[in-house]
This record gives sequence, C-alpha cells and structure tokens, in this order.
Amino acid sequence: MTAIPLLPHNAPFAPEDIDTLNKVVAKTTPQQRAWLSGFFAGFEAAQGSGAVQAGIPAAKPRQPLTILYASESGNTEALAGKAKKLAQKHGLDAKVFDMADADLALLPKAKNIVVYAATWGEGDPPSRAVDFYQALMSDAAPRIDGVRFAVLALGDTAYTQFCATGKAIDARLEELGGVRVADRSDLDLDYAKQAADWTEKSLAKFAPPDAAAGGTVVHVDFGGAIAPAGDDDEPRYTAENPLEAEITGLVNLNGTGSSRETWHAEFAFEDPAFSYQPGDAIGIIPENDPILVDELLKVVGLSSDAALLLKLQKSYDVTTLSRGTVENYAKLTGRSDVKALLEGEAYPKFAADRQLVDLFEAYPEKLTAEQLVGLLRPLPGRLYSVASSLKAHPGEAHLLVGAVRWTSHGKERKGVSSTYLGERRKVGSTARIYVKPNRHYRLPPDGHTPIIMIGAGTGVAPYRGFVEERVATGAKGKSWLFFGERNFTNDFLYQLEWQDYLSSGDLTRIDVAFSRDQPEKIYVQHRLWERRDDIAGWLADGAHLYVCGDEKGMAKDVDQTLVKILAEAAKGDEDAGRAKLKELTKAGRYQRDVY
Repeated sequence: MTAIPLLPHNAPFAPEDIDTLNKVVAKTTPQQRAWLSGFFAGFEAAQGSGAVQAGIPAAKPRQPLTILYASESGNTEALAGKAKKLAQKHGLDAKVFDMADADLALLPKAKNIVVYAATWGEGDPPSRAVDFYQALMSDAAPRIDGVRFAVLALGDTAYTQFCATGKAIDARLEELGGVRVADRSDLDLDYAKQAADWTEKSLAKFAPPDAAAGGTVVHVDFGGAIAPAGDDDEPRYTAENPLEAEITGLVNLNGTGSSRETWHAEFAFEDPAFSYQPGDAIGIIPENDPILVDELLKVVGLSSDAALLLKLQKSYDVTTLSRGTVENYAKLTGRSDVKALLEGEAYPKFAADRQLVDLFEAYPEKLTAEQLVGLLRPLPGRLYSVASSLKAHPGEAHLLVGAVRWTSHGKERKGVSSTYLGERRKVGSTARIYVKPNRHYRLPPDGHTPIIMIGAGTGVAPYRGFVEERVATGAKGKSWLFFGERNFTNDFLYQLEWQDYLSSGDLTRIDVAFSRDQPEKIYVQHRLWERRDDIAGWLADGAHLYVCGDEKGMAKDVDQTLVKILAEAAKGDEDAGRAKLKELTKAGRYQRDVY
C-alpha cells in the first residue's frame, strides 16, 4: 500500500491547520492529489508569482482565445460554454463574452477569436446582440489585422435568410483584416453533433504547436470574462435526449364562443433530474399528422409503405418548405422548372404559405424511400414558455399551447405540435419533452423587487409560473400584470387564478385589454400608456419589466410604448427613452421572451 504523504510539523502552517490538512489529505485518492497539485500550480501561474516548487515542471504558455456569442434562446451561449471547457485540452486560455455585454474594442486586442452566432427571424441578429452587431458592421469598426478567427452560424432553413447573421460576421471579420482559421459552418435546428465536431476541429487549429505535449497542470480561470452556463448547468433531458412524460391534464381554456383554442397541458414525471425554473421553456418533440404524411407519400408514389409512414410521422419534418429543399429536389430530379424557382423572386412567391407537399404536387416525381428521406430534415422540437413553478407543482410541468390552424392555397393546414397536443394526445397518454433554459428571462433574485409582466394570449404563460414561484418562496415584492386577448367572456386565460391572486394580495394589480369587446381595438400597449405615470413610479422603485409574446406584433408595439413612457422624463425625447430602455436591458431589468 502506498503511504499517504502528510505535512510535517515544520510546514508553514499553524499546528491546528496542519492537523486539519492532514485529515483531509489522508482521505484523498491519487487522482484528487494530482488535481490539487495542478490546481495550485495553475493558481501561482495566474497570480504571476513565478514561484514554482522544485521538481514541478513550469506550466507551458497557453494561447489566449476570445469566444464571442450572439444568442436569442441560449443555444450559442451553451455552445460557447462547452468550447471554453474544451479549449483547455488544446492549450488555450479561453474567455467568453456575450455580445450583449461586450465592447468592440476587445477584438483588436484578441489574438484568436471564435464566434457562435444565431440568426433571429428573417436574417436579424439576436436582440441582445444588436448594438454589438451594428457597431461591427459600421465604418467605425476597428481593424483586426492578423487576428485569427472562426465562425459557427446557427439558423433555421425554414427562413430565407438562413444563418445570415453568422455569414455577415464571418465576412466582416475578414474585411477588417482577420485571418480565417477554419471554414464557417452553417447549421440548422439539428445542430448539436455537427457543432461539437466543428468546435473540436476548429480549436485544434487554434492550439499552440506543443499543446499535445503539454504538462498535467490543470488550468483554472481565476478571473476575467463572463462565464456562460456550460455542461454542468445543462439539463439532463434535452432535444437529443427527451423524457417520456405522462399527460395528466389537457384543458381548452377558451369558451365555446371563442375563435381561439388554447390548451393548458400538464405533464407528470418522477425523475428529479427533470428540473426547470420559471422563465424556462419546455420543448415538445411532436409527431406529424398521419393524414398529412399519407398524403405526402401518395404524391411521391410511396403510399403502400406503412413502415415509412410511421418513420416520417415520428422522426422527420414533413411540412417545412425551404430554398435548400427546392435546390436539392431540382438536383435530384433534374427538372429545369424546379431549378427556375431559385431564380430572382420566384422562390419567395411560390413558397409563401406553402408546405413541402405543395412542391411535390406542383412538380410531381416518383421517389424512392431513400430519396424522400434524403430531402427531409429531422423533426425539430417546439418550445413553449413553462406556465408553472416546480416549487408549486413538484414533479409537474404545465404549458399553454395555442392550436394553430389556417387555410392557404386551398388546403387546410395545421400546426405540427399544437394540434398534436390538441387532437392526437389524450390524458393518460405520453409525450416526449425536454428543458430549454432561458437564463435571460428570470425573476429578480430579491423577492422584494417589484415586477411588471406584459403579455398577450399565450404570452401570459410564464407569468403564471412567476406568481406561483413567488407565492411558494414567500416573496413580498409587488407584481403587476398586463394581459391582452380578444374577448373577456371567452378568452380570459387563467381568469379565476388571477382573481384569486388579486384577492390574496399575491398579485398587486392587473390591467386587461380585450381588443374586440368594443368598436375600437384596445391592446396592451394602450393600457401601458394609460398607466404611464404609475409605471414610471414602479420603475423608479426598481421594478423589473417582462414582455412575452409575438415579436413583430405585440412586443414591438410594447417596446415603442415603453420608449415613449421613458421619454416623458426627458421632455418627450424618444432617443433618451430608447437609451433608458437599453440601460434597463443591460441591467437585466428589461427582459423579453419573444417569438
């Protein structure tokens, strides 16, 4: 048996400390002692003391690496965190910066830069990264001659401007004098494996030549940049590894006279590893409507293949029509008329409100099962703001899902996930779910902080979780809800619960806007303006503002109204109002969950 090394009595510690340390050391394993050795060597190197014990090899110089991310829903933030950890293995000293908080001046000082950039909607940068992005694209952007860089772009092929933000950043860094070390990778919703492969290969290209022969010293970052959540903070259940949960509740909250159909869905699980916080999203891995899949198979001559029907129903996206799909279909079939769709404005005109089956019907060809599957992407999950608090409902997650149905080009269309729940799932059946953390949509840590919650329709979902959490934790801060929908009688989602919270004092105020209950349309932004003096007072008291809902409609109008409210203190100067709203955003006091 190997003797455990113990501190001698003449060690430079107080006698009682020597006894304490010896008790700890006596219980350690060789691996733990090796880790401690590396830890303290790394600590001394970080302090610049130069004091290295005899017999311990000096830590080899590590290449600096700046990792930047632009994130809307947290995907690139998580990738940046993983890259930071992996960088250590490649002899890189990585620091991570959120573009929302970063200064453009850091670029010329960097030697190596890795960028993870998401694209929002039709080619826009994530809202939190807009200022950095615009500064980078401006004439005032600094030169970065000789700085080595690589860019990974995330996007959604359902949008025409696929990965536009990452593409633009990649080109701009080169224009400013940067040297591209690794080719840009443009990834769709099923990005996880490809992103991991790209990160590993790209970091290897940034690594110093002798990284593989480096010592065993463990590198520890004792200060510096923001540390995004990484592997240790990731949920166990993800889109790649969902949980099979039982549906224990499924209720349409709209009245019989409503033009809406909004489902309150409850999921039960026993594994405590399935954990979420108010403000997070829960993803559902849906299944396609078998009627639509059968229609698709008939068009391409595969209607008799029952095994393929089941495979497509559960695993592939059979609705999304993208430019990439048209391009691949043109190559596969050799049809010049399909290829012509990619010229000029032909594609957007054809694709407007159409789905994949429309392409096959308009340009019919017989396909093999292998050819059809080759044109499809994996079926992505759908994210919904969680409408519950785990403290209030242990072992449960509640969602608020609006059923989507519409007619276009003579066809009845259905939302994949919303009608999966509303039509094809029943209480007692199961669904595959996972957690998508939303670290930039959180309740304030101090329960005494006032909160103002603004949402319309299903955008009210996270606020149910917020209030439940505050009740469960005994938080005493004031809370104010602004809620909008079409009709009071049929569309007041969670009406009885809000009224109970008002009666108990757990909800301080509520203002509602039902747009179709009077001749003139009234929306939440109108209620905000009517209550502008009180809102200004709450903000002066430190209130946090939250918005959840449609980005192009309600959220945009709310933004403009908040700017006007904040501008009143500056005699109506809207530039000053915008600057104040940006200050609130930077301080974490204005948070948006928009889609």
